[in-house]
Amino acid sequence: MPGKISTLSLSVATLAVLLPAPIGAQDGRDFGARSSTYNQYGAPGLLDMPSAETADDAELATTLSYSAAARRVTMSFQITPRLSASFRYGQIPRYLASGAASYDRSFDLRYRLIDEGAYRPAVVVGFQDLAGTGLYSGEYVVATKHVSSRLAFTAGIGWGRLGSYNGFRNPLGRIDGRFYTRPAAGTATGGTFRSGQWFRGDAAFFGGVTYRATDRLTLKAEYSSDAYAAETTPARNLLDRKSSLNVGLSYRAAPGVDVQLAYMYGDMIAAGVTFYTNPRKTSVPGGSGPAPVPVKPRDMKSAQALGWTTNDVLKTKLRDGVAAAMAADGIQVEGLRLEDRVATIYIRNERYIARAEAIGRTARVLTQVAPASIDSFRIVPMVQGVPASVVTLQRRDLEQLEHDPDGAWRMFARADIADRLTGPAAEDRVPDQTPRLTWSLGPYVKASYFDPAEPVRLDAGLRLRGKAHLGQGFVLSAEVDQRVAGNRGDSNRFDPSALPRVRSDANLYAKADTTLNHLTLASYFRPGENLYGRVTAGYLEPMFAGVSAELLWKPVDSRFALGVEANYVQQRDFDQKLGLRSYRVATGHVSAYYDFGNGFHGQADVGRYLAGDWGGTVSLDREFANGWRIGAYATFTDVSFSDFGEGSFDKGIRFSIPLDHFLGRPTGRTQDVVLQPLSRDGGARLKVDGRIYDQIRDYHEPELKKSWGRFWR
Repeated sequence: MPGKISTLSLSVATLAVLLPAPIGAQDGRDFGARSSTYNQYGAPGLLDMPSAETADDAELATTLSYSAAARRVTMSFQITPRLSASFRYGQIPRYLASGAASYDRSFDLRYRLIDEGAYRPAVVVGFQDLAGTGLYSGEYVVATKHVSSRLAFTAGIGWGRLGSYNGFRNPLGRIDGRFYTRPAAGTATGGTFRSGQWFRGDAAFFGGVTYRATDRLTLKAEYSSDAYAAETTPARNLLDRKSSLNVGLSYRAAPGVDVQLAYMYGDMIAAGVTFYTNPRKTSVPGGSGPAPVPVKPRDMKSAQALGWTTNDVLKTKLRDGVAAAMAADGIQVEGLRLEDRVATIYIRNERYIARAEAIGRTARVLTQVAPASIDSFRIVPMVQGVPASVVTLQRRDLEQLEHDPDGAWRMFARADIADRLTGPAAEDRVPDQTPRLTWSLGPYVKASYFDPAEPVRLDAGLRLRGKAHLGQGFVLSAEVDQRVAGNRGDSNRFDPSALPRVRSDANLYAKADTTLNHLTLASYFRPGENLYGRVTAGYLEPMFAGVSAELLWKPVDSRFALGVEANYVQQRDFDQKLGLRSYRVATGHVSAYYDFGNGFHGQADVGRYLAGDWGGTVSLDREFANGWRIGAYATFTDVSFSDFGEGSFDKGIRFSIPLDHFLGRPTGRTQDVVLQPLSRDGGARLKVDGRIYDQIRDYHEPELKKSWGRFWR
């Protein structure tokens, strides 16, 4: 069994690839003091026990820890300066009656109630294993006070697992007698919030001290209130708990990498490593992409000269010159219309995740090329052949504000961002833009997680992608995989299901070596003001083929959007070629989207899922102007928890990681990762490439405002 958790560690370290040390700090100079270190549970803390220290806002960390009592992989995210969450997957050897290991998923939440002051400690309330099977469940209130820049003391009171050693009668029982007794976990399937257990049963004190000996080395000692009752039973005998005193250290091995080592409970050595990064901070300070061209001030003596307006040959040369200059910046020009005082340019940006940067670079090029008489630039970003918006800039503002210290925000205040229904007219189009074929051939890696027989399975191979833009919003797209090596198809696990098997046969689909992931023809269009439409037909995803139609209402200046999607699909054969199975279903959702501000974005979907069940999905993401996105979702339908099976309901954590963050230059590419504890049939939604909302909102006012700081980059 230890070998399997090693496989897990190696594979989840793939997630650590998402969390490397900042590239710009590899010379070893970035070893300044940090606000927290991580414990064996992958949360800010001492060794086993938590502390009231918190990570930097938006810090994302992955901790791999090992001891004789447990092997754990934990991902933690500082959601806000006060709120953090952790998702953990662990193995306890010899836990089951058969002598086999138990694989456990758990979820933690922590909230800082009180900030540290001159005489006041920081205070955190936390919930450990909030919605798992209860193996690690416990609650705590903990305080930490720094008496100097290097020395800090921690003291807390815990319940549940954290109140299991040397406990005393729960003081909360004086408020309500029910606090004296802690109910049993109640379900072995996990996934439910056991609020009836919170802060109930015996309580116990824990505490500790940390001393930052150097900027890289932190020494720790703690008194633990965890009895390790399950692990110390004679049948398991994972450790002989001789002492409550644990000692250890945390060492900054490299920027973004901490190593932990501890001697615990008088009987065992524990070790761990934490990889961390912060989406708010670039890994390459300043970036390494090409500089934009400067703004070219006009010769005002020529500003009234309009002779060029009747010269069609000159207009064509100007259009081609703009297209060539923009292509050098990685932005394609689909059309250009030059009028007496206005230039309207239609661009396709596939390089700059900060969309305002693409707008700014386009405006600079226009100042270089456009005749002096043109006063206004209308920049129309095109997405899948349809306009997403129009950004109107005054040329004099560009000339005045390029070197203004607050020029970006003054430029935003003077810009006009509005809706635009039509693309370029035939006479304004740049030749040879359609049909346009793009393709790529490269490696891929697929992972599946949380199978107890093999916690991580990996496939690697070659992926061929192709996309043909046929004009008028029509897009033909295909993707084929050829597996070279891997074991995702080796699983013979069969999970009984009370529902149509729309996702629980994933292991059967994984057996195929050559697969057609999708083959679709999509049409994008603008049916009216603030309206966007899409119809997609073909092999939509690896498991389903059919037709998908979508209509989105999204005003350019609004944080709110409303969409409706309807699909009729048929299940595909397991070999993922052209054959179909007999199962058919009509599915669809009404979706509401809202930008809460401060980087938080919510979505609610209500409708019918692939198994015919009805319900809703809620999701919340924290988004960053540089393209990072970290979030979670949960789906509840009319399927009971017992019929759903292990996990009780569908849920997951998702990431979108921009490659720009690590390379320091614009690529436009992101890596999307979804960690789904279980793939069950309830709450399963169709996967359709090219849904509208995330494509067009980037060019609407709320999103452009977030990235406008890069307008002059």
